Amino acid sequence: GGMFIQSEKFIEDHGGNPLNLSVYGQEINHTTWRLAKMNLAVHGIDADIAWDSAGSFHKDAHPGLKADYILANPPFNISDWSGELLREDQRWKFGAPPVGNANFGWIQHIHHHLSASGIGGVVMANGSMSSMSGGEGDIRRALVEGDAVDAMVALPGQLFYGTQIPACLWILAKDKSNGIAKDAKLRDRRGEVLFIDARNMGHMVDRVRREFSDEDIEKIAGTYRRWRAEPETLEEKGWEPYADAAGFCKSEGLEIIRKFDHVLTPGRYVGAAEDEGDGVPFEERFKALSAKAMAQFSKSNDLQTAIARLFGELGGR
Repeated sequence: GGMFIQSEKFIEDHGGNPLNLSVYGQEINHTTWRLAKMNLAVHGIDADIAWDSAGSFHKDAHPGLKADYILANPPFNISDWSGELLREDQRWKFGAPPVGNANFGWIQHIHHHLSASGIGGVVMANGSMSSMSGGEGDIRRALVEGDAVDAMVALPGQLFYGTQIPACLWILAKDKSNGIAKDAKLRDRRGEVLFIDARNMGHMVDRVRREFSDEDIEKIAGTYRRWRAEPETLEEKGWEPYADAAGFCKSEGLEIIRKFDHVLTPGRYVGAAEDEGDGVPFEERFKALSAKAMAQFSKSNDLQTAIARLFGELGGR
């Protein structure tokens, strides 16, 4: 229940009324369910958290739920989810997930439960951004072409307790054309996806675990907020307008995403970061380094020739 508690704290920190928060969830592990219920009760949060050993895929505890916000950290790459029993499920609007991997089952389950203007944030395995196996590439293409994907964030490794591998965030939107959010007016983002590469962010708190600072979180979240905001919202909030930043963020249209076969790995779009020390673009630095390397190779060849001549002269004496 930690993400629900943090949601209440977020609302309070931003001047909202936590009494307006209605929490719904589902858990397959009975021990985890009991701990979550207890944690939420201790914090005074009234929540409808269901437990069922069949799990969300096979016995959805909230079939009619349409949520304004969904936060999820589902298990990665689950192969034994009995997907063969769910080939015609109504949640698979963008295509039936492969039987051997539940990743796109989770993504579509969450998108299905969003309200008309809902936003969902999902922690997912990196493979979900590029895999073509089992029809996953087709589902990802349908998600992008259907304007279900608002933003993609690549995360560094060692960020989670349960795994050392890097993961990513899928930010889903039910309607990218809507102009209303709970806290601000949003612009029409249809045909666009924001890519953020945060793989080099964060700091190590011990030998095996990395954390984001408040400044790191604000940089990522603030970039997304500014990207989707209307100009009047930027002015009202005192935010700087969004701008692409080489090596960190890029707003890209469908034409370019199609050229990459709908692969959503941010590193493919944001490019290389410019050297902040001299401000020289990467292309110019590359040309200069290439010329310097060729000059060094030429000197090396001249030196090798001189040494060979010297050894030849010494050997002839």
